[in-house]
Amino acid sequence: MEPRIDLMANEIGAKFAKRIYNVSLVIDQSPLPKATQELASLRASQINGCGWCVDIHTKEAAAAGETPVRLSQVAAWRESTVFTEAEQAALALTEEGTRLADAYHGVSDETWAQVRKHYDDDQITALVALVALINATNRLAVIVHQKGGSYEPGMFAGFTG
Repeated sequence: MEPRIDLMANEIGAKFAKRIYNVSLVIDQSPLPKATQELASLRASQINGCGWCVDIHTKEAAAAGETPVRLSQVAAWRESTVFTEAEQAALALTEEGTRLADAYHGVSDETWAQVRKHYDDDQITALVALVALINATNRLAVIVHQKGGSYEPGMFAGFTG
């Protein structure tokens, strides 16, 4: 399928995209480890079938030094030995926060306790905000059929306004 609309080609889309990017900077500059940010963003994007965001977060993670083995294991993180307990807790929260419609309870108390064990309040706030933001971004890109494959790391640097 061809993209339905270029969100950046009109005034409202461009304004909205810039504001989303600015919100993402708050998360990016938070104390939540960058690797955790990219792994969580990648996992939510995989669940939501967002090729554009999978492309972005795979390439950004690789550019930041993430290994091909870890990137290839994100979709099956529960069956992998390459993630720390803290990363596993973040990935569990990401999955449960992304699949809200699949369970009435949202994020389980067990997952929340694991996240609390490994992250402080600022990091948890950043993680929760990241899960909400990546899910919104995934939905935008999927709705308009934004395709993955053309992203270059750092492409949005300086995209403020």
